[in-house]
Amino acid sequence: MTGPRATEAGSAGTGRSRRRVLVVLARTAVGLLIPLGIYYGLRGMGVDVYAALLVSTLISAAPTVVGLFRRRVNALSAYFTTMVLGSVVVSLVVGSSEFLLAKEAALTFVTGVWFLASAFTRRPLALQFSRPPLEGRFRWPSDWDRWWALSPRWRRMWRVSSVLWGLGSIADAVLRVVFAYTLPADVVPALATALWALTTVGLIVVTNVFYVLSGVFDRRSGLYSVTPEAMVAAR
Repeated sequence: MTGPRATEAGSAGTGRSRRRVLVVLARTAVGLLIPLGIYYGLRGMGVDVYAALLVSTLISAAPTVVGLFRRRVNALSAYFTTMVLGSVVVSLVVGSSEFLLAKEAALTFVTGVWFLASAFTRRPLALQFSRPPLEGRFRWPSDWDRWWALSPRWRRMWRVSSVLWGLGSIADAVLRVVFAYTLPADVVPALATALWALTTVGLIVVTNVFYVLSGVFDRRSGLYSVTPEAMVAAR
């Protein structure tokens, strides 16, 4: 398909991708702010720290439980569902307000280790998370499997990106634990939410600058140079 129809189809696809990204961001914001509001609302009503944290934890886990029955389960969704529900179960057993304040650190830390470990596999996590919204959109190339097979620089780019996300997530987890066990309880939920936003935005900015410097948007860059040896190896 060429000409005006191809342009219209591409614009429509980009528009749908942008709307999908906005929906995900809106859901994430709601998922963060509602439990936070409930916690501080309960504290304002005189509910003790542990009970307020437990209620907000259960409410924050509810969308995950609902989504488990409404969406097709894949490896990524199964992992995050297991981690969220596991943190809820442990929270009920441990009975510690400090642990409840720090529980997100466990998920963040394991996610960071997972990113680091994936950097040495055939499918780094940075690539897996980026592929659905970006492949063939926003000036990114199509057929990422082909570039993975043909371009060593393409593979290295996603490995480095996964390492960056892994290190950033682990640093975030360590700070969450420090906050939970050293700061006043009522300060920690808001601070942890702000830390999540800062870490996420910071990593997105850093990795996207890295992608640009790697030559993603310049088809003449070495990222897209393919040697005859690579062509033979990919067959």
